[in-house]
Amino acid sequence: MIKVTVVYPNTSGGYFDIRYYCDTHIPLVRRLLGPALEGVAVEHGIAGATPGSPAPYLAIGQLQFDSVEAFQSAFGPHSQEIMSDVPNYTNIQPVIQISEIKL
Repeated sequence: MIKVTVVYPNTSGGYFDIRYYCDTHIPLVRRLLGPALEGVAVEHGIAGATPGSPAPYLAIGQLQFDSVEAFQSAFGPHSQEIMSDVPNYTNIQPVIQISEIKL
C-alpha cells in the first residue's frame, strides 16, 4: 500500500480554501481516480508545536493506492483536469511525496 501526500506549506501571502478542497476538489479526485483510490484523508492545519505558533502546513491531503503503478495509471489520464482545479482553492505550490506504508 502506498500513500500520496500533498502538503500545502503555510507561506506568507498564501491562501487555502479548505471548504472548496473538501466539498469540490476531493470529490472530483475521487470520481476521476475511481476504484484505484483506496482511501482519502484531509487535514487542516490549526497550530504549530509551540503554543501560539502557526501551523507549518495549511492543509495536507493523503490518497492511498495499492501501488505506485496503480496511482500512476489512475492519475495519469486525469492529471491535467485535477491540477487545473488547484487555483480554485489555493495559490500555494503543493509539495508531493509518495511513501510506502509500513504500519
